[in-house]
Amino acid sequence: METNTLQSRGKEPILQFSVFADNKVGRLNELVQRFNQRDIHIIALSQLDSTECTIMRFIPDYPEAARQMLRDFGYAFSETSILAAEISTEADLKFLTSALVEAEINIHYLYPFIMRPNGKSAIAMNVEDAEFAETVLNGRQIRCLTRGDVAR
Repeated sequence: METNTLQSRGKEPILQFSVFADNKVGRLNELVQRFNQRDIHIIALSQLDSTECTIMRFIPDYPEAARQMLRDFGYAFSETSILAAEISTEADLKFLTSALVEAEINIHYLYPFIMRPNGKSAIAMNVEDAEFAETVLNGRQIRCLTRGDVAR
């Protein structure tokens, strides 16, 4: 539903994939190498481990190709739209978090981009209400990114 709303406004949302795997040495490297073999670039990445399993969250430059690769190799995964905001410097992070807390928008998790869209830093966020969060951030002159901003 959220994806349809964002697309109806003429924007393609940034997609995040969450890959679920056993927590074994080399799992992340295996995934990175498979993407590299298909010329898929990981734009942002986060990994969360527990004793037995790991969740690798990533944003690819081309989600359709990433989805196909994950299916081809039998990875267990899910995908979701993610809100990404551009910041000029690390000092601007306080403006982003302040805007969201003042609007009472909960941040479930966030992580930085590896690449620098438009030469600036970016933060990927899973938030309570992405559409409202985008409106709040835009109102504070914080630019939210779309899929076109991260495609190579």
